[in-house]
Amino acid sequence: MVESRAIGGNAGSDGTRTMSDRLKAAVVAPIRAMRLRYLPLLMVYFSYGALGLISIAESFWIKQALEMTPADLAALAVWLTLPWTIKMVFGQVVDSVALFGSQRRIYVFLGAALVAAGLLILAGAAGNWFPAYSLDALYVAARLSIVIGIVLQDVVADAMSTEVVDRTNPDGSPRPKKDIEHELGMVQVLGRLALSFGIFAVAGLSGLLAKIYSYQTVFLLGLAVPAISVTGALLVRLEKVPGKPIDWRILGGGFAFGAIVAVLGLGGVPYSQELIFIVSMIVVVAMLVRVTGDLNTDARRKILYAAIIIFVFRSTPLVGEGYTWFSIDELGFDEAFYGTLAQISAGLAMAGTWLLADTITRRPVANVLLILTILYTALSLPTIGLAFRVDLWTQEMFGFGARTIALINTAAESPFAQLSMIPMLTLIAIHAPAGRRATWFALMASLMNLALVAGQLQTKYLNWIFDVNRGEYTDIPMLVVTAVVIGFVVPLAVILLFGRRAT
Repeated sequence: MVESRAIGGNAGSDGTRTMSDRLKAAVVAPIRAMRLRYLPLLMVYFSYGALGLISIAESFWIKQALEMTPADLAALAVWLTLPWTIKMVFGQVVDSVALFGSQRRIYVFLGAALVAAGLLILAGAAGNWFPAYSLDALYVAARLSIVIGIVLQDVVADAMSTEVVDRTNPDGSPRPKKDIEHELGMVQVLGRLALSFGIFAVAGLSGLLAKIYSYQTVFLLGLAVPAISVTGALLVRLEKVPGKPIDWRILGGGFAFGAIVAVLGLGGVPYSQELIFIVSMIVVVAMLVRVTGDLNTDARRKILYAAIIIFVFRSTPLVGEGYTWFSIDELGFDEAFYGTLAQISAGLAMAGTWLLADTITRRPVANVLLILTILYTALSLPTIGLAFRVDLWTQEMFGFGARTIALINTAAESPFAQLSMIPMLTLIAIHAPAGRRATWFALMASLMNLALVAGQLQTKYLNWIFDVNRGEYTDIPMLVVTAVVIGFVVPLAVILLFGRRAT
C-alpha cells in the first residue's frame, strides 16, 4: 500500500526510475551471484539441456524408420515419464548408498554411462548395427536408458546444488544464516539458467547437424553431452556428505512400484498404464498427506487447491507426433528450419525466465495460470490455422506462408512455456515443511510429473480417436482443435472453481 501511493503520487520519472532499477536488478542479479566454484555443477545442468543436440535427428529418424504410430509414441511417453514420478527413490539411494566410497560423483558417472549407452543404441539402430532386433525395440531400450540416466543425474545435481555452498567462512567461523539461504536460492536460479542455456546452445545446431550428417553420426556426436557432465562431476568441490540410514518404506516401496510396472508392462495387462497411474497417484498423495501433516489447516487447504490447479494445468493433452509429421510432409519443414524454430524458442524462453521470473513469483498461483491459460490458447491460433492450411491463403494474399506463420508463433509463445513452471517451484519453496524439505520437493516433483503422465494418456486417447499416421493427415485439424479446446476449458474451469481458495 505504501509503495503504491508513493508510485502513484510521484512524478512519472520516479515510476520510470523504479521500473528501470527493477529491470537492472533482474538482469544483473544472476551475474553477481555467479561464483567460479559453481561452474562444475552448472556443467551437469548444462549437459541435461544440451542433450537436445539429438532431438531433431531423433524426430526425423522416428518418422522415417520406425513403425510406431503417434498413439504408440504417446503411450511410450507415458512409460518414459514414470521414472520421474519416483525421484524420491533415486534420492534415497543417492543419500544412503555409497558406491566405491562416493555418494555423488559416482552416480553422475553412472547416469552419464546410461545416457551414453542409450545414444550408442540409437546410433546402432540408425546404422543397422543390430539386424537381429527390431528398430522399435531398440528405440524403446535406448530411450529408457537415457531417461533413467538423466533422472539419476538430475537427482544428484539437485543434492550437489546445496553442497557447493560454504557454511563457514575461510577462518572457520559460521556464516550468517541469511547469507547461506540467499546463496542457496541463487544456485537454484543459476542451475535453471544453465539448463536453459544448454537448450539454447544446441537448438540451432541440432537442426543443422541433422540436415548435413546421417542420423547415426548425429547420435554419436551426442556422446559429447554425457562427457560434459562427467567433467563437471570431476571438478566440483563438495562438502562431506554424512551418511543417512536407508528409509526402507521409500526404497522398498520404490522397488515394489518397479516390480508392479514391470509385471503390468511386460505382461500385456489391459489398461496397464492407467492402472499404474492410479496406483502412483494414491502412493504420492498418501505420502504428501503424511509430509504435510504438521502444517496448520489453512496452509494445507491452500496447498491442496493450488496443487489441484497446477496439476490440471500441466495435465492437458498435446497434439502428438502426428502434427510434426504433418508439418514435415505437408508444410515442408525440414531439419534446418526446425533448428531455427528451436533456437528462437530456446533463446526467448531463457530471456523470459531471466527477466520475468521474479514478477511471476510474487503473484498468486491462480492469477498466473489464468493468464497463461488465456495466452496459450490465443497463441495456439496460428497452429490451428496451419492445420487448416491457412498458409495457402496468406501466401496468395500477402506473400508469406507456413514458415513465416510458424516463426511468428514460436517467437510469441516461447517465453510463456518456461514461465508455467515457476508457480509450482514457488509453491514448493514457500510451503516446504522444515526438516522435510528434500522429501517435499521430491514428492511435489513426482506429483507434477504424474500430471504429465495424465497429459500423455490424454494425448494417446486423442490419437486413437483422430487417426493420424504417416501421410494420413485428414484428421489433423480436428485433433489440433480438440487439444486446444481441452487445454483452455478444463484449466479455466478449475481455476475459476478453486482459484480463490488457493490464494
